[in-house]
Amino acid sequence: MSDTDGQVPLPDLNSADTPAMADVAYNEDENAARIAADLEAVFDVPVQVSAVLGRSKMDVGDLLKLGPGTVLELDRRVGEAIDIYVNNRLVARGEVVLVEDKLGVTMTEIIKAERN
Repeated sequence: MSDTDGQVPLPDLNSADTPAMADVAYNEDENAARIAADLEAVFDVPVQVSAVLGRSKMDVGDLLKLGPGTVLELDRRVGEAIDIYVNNRLVARGEVVLVEDKLGVTMTEIIKAERN
């Protein structure tokens, strides 16, 4: 095998045949549209999304004593990032936000998953 086997020749950027930057941007938009169309088959697949504000550990007896108005201390501080899970897999971290009169979550960090 030689050193050039499997290598793709690079274009000459100084030639007149070089595509304009507008063409490159158009191709990127076209690729994004094609990728979105390819993903369309999975758009209707339901997933479970959970936003975990924090955790607490307690005995069953203490759990049974909880009632309306009980304050449950969590393992996180105010303003600390919350974990966002999709189908029980950590995918992001975020912050709690108030949208009109409802609570929501803003993703601030996407967790890169390791592929097996």
